[in-house]
Amino acid sequence: MNNAADVETKQLPQIEKIQVYGARWVVLGIFVLYSMSNAMQWVQFSIINDVVVSYYGVSSMWVDWTSMIYMILYIPFVFPASYLLEKLGLRKAVIIGMTINCIGTWIKVGAVDKDRFYVAFVGQTIVGFAQIFILAVPARLAALWFGPSQVSSACSIGVFGNQLGIAAGFLFPPIFVNSESSHDEQTTQFYTMFIAVAAFTTVLLVIVLFFFKDRPPTPPSHAALQQSGEEFDFIGSLKSLMKNKSFVLLLLSYGINVGVFYAISTLLNQIVLFYYPGASADAGRIGLVIIVAGMLGSVCCGIVLDKYHKFKETTLVVYGFSLISMVVYTFTLSKGIYVVYVISALLGFFMTGLLPVGFELAAELTYPAPEGTSSGLLNCACNLFGIAFTNIYSVIFNQVNDVWANIVMCIVLLVGVVLLIFTGSDLRRQAAQRFELLVNAIIRSFLASLENHQVTPN
Repeated sequence: MNNAADVETKQLPQIEKIQVYGARWVVLGIFVLYSMSNAMQWVQFSIINDVVVSYYGVSSMWVDWTSMIYMILYIPFVFPASYLLEKLGLRKAVIIGMTINCIGTWIKVGAVDKDRFYVAFVGQTIVGFAQIFILAVPARLAALWFGPSQVSSACSIGVFGNQLGIAAGFLFPPIFVNSESSHDEQTTQFYTMFIAVAAFTTVLLVIVLFFFKDRPPTPPSHAALQQSGEEFDFIGSLKSLMKNKSFVLLLLSYGINVGVFYAISTLLNQIVLFYYPGASADAGRIGLVIIVAGMLGSVCCGIVLDKYHKFKETTLVVYGFSLISMVVYTFTLSKGIYVVYVISALLGFFMTGLLPVGFELAAELTYPAPEGTSSGLLNCACNLFGIAFTNIYSVIFNQVNDVWANIVMCIVLLVGVVLLIFTGSDLRRQAAQRFELLVNAIIRSFLASLENHQVTPN
C-alpha cells in the first residue's frame, strides 16, 4: 500500500476498544454483600414486632416506623444521592454509604436496655439513610462494568443483594431473639444480634476500601462508551425523565408493585400472628420464602431479558402474575400455615422478581440518561407508595380485617397493570447499541478493503 493510502487510513476515525474485565465479578460481588448488610436491617425489628413491643415497652406503631424510616429518608435524599453517584463515581459513593451503614450498626449495640429504644431508633435511622447510596447502584454498576449480553443479568444480581439482605432480615432476628425467653436472656440475645451485624458491616467496610473499583479501564459496550463521552447534567436529566410519558407511567406502576411488597413485609409478623398465634418464627421463615423465591424470579427474569430483549412484555407478564398471586394470597391465609408458605413463595417469585425488570425497562426507556437517576426515581416512587400502603394496610387491618386490607392491595395492583399496558416500548439503549455496532462494522469493513486495495502510483 502506498503513502496516499496510508495517509487516507490515518485520517479515518479511531475505534475505541470495547472490553470486559474479570474484575467486574469481584466488584459486583462486593456490592451484593454491601447491599445485603444494609437491607438485612430493614425488617430487623418489625419481624420480631411482638418481642420488641414487650422488651422495650413501646407500641407496634413505633416498631412499624423502624421499617418505614427507610422509606421516608430515601424520598428527600434520593436526588442528592443520585447526583453524588454520577458526580463522585461508584467507588466514592459506595464508601460513603458503607461508612454510614457501619456507624449505624454500632450505635444499635448501645441500645440494649428497656429504656433505650430511642437509641435503637437513631441507629436504625442512620442505617436507613445509608440506603440512598445503595438502591440506585445496580443499574449503574451493570452498565459501567458489563457488556450488552450480561447487563440485565448483572443488574438482577445487584438487586439480588438487596433481596438476600431482606431474606436474612426475616430469618435471623427470630433465631437470635426468642419470644419465650426471659428479659435478661433477651438482653443477651439482642447484644449478640447487634454485635454480629456490626462486626459484619465493619469487615465489609474494609473490603470495600481495598477492593472496590470505580470503573474498568475501557468501556464494556458501545452504549457505555457513548454515555461516558457526555457531560453530566443532573437537573437536565431529571427534566428529561419527567417529560418522558412512558417512564412516568412505569414510575407509577413500578412504585405501586413494590409499595405493596413493602407493606406486606413490614406487617408480616402481625398478619401471621393474627391467624397463627405464637408463630413468630414462622413469620420470619415465610418472609424468607418470599425473598428467596423473589431472588429466583429476579435471576430468571434477568436471563430472559438478556436472551430475548423483550423488556415491556416481560415486565407486563411478571406484573400480571404478581396481581394473580396477591389475589390467591388474600383468600388462602386461613387455610393452614403450610399453604401460606407455598402461596407466599408464588407471591415472592413474581412481586420481588419484578425489581430488576423495572430497572432495566427504565434504563431502556430513558437512555442516554444515567441509570442512577432513573433508578433513584423508581426507588423514590417505591418508598412513597410503601409509606402510603403500609399505613393504609395497617389501618384497615386493625379497624376492619386483613381480607379487606389485601383486597385494597389487589385493586391498586390492578391499577398498576393498567398503567403498564399504556407504557411505551421505545428501547433506546438497544437501538443505540445496534447502531454503534453497525457503524463500527462499516468502518472495519472499509479499513479492510483499503488494506487489500493496491493503489498504482502515478
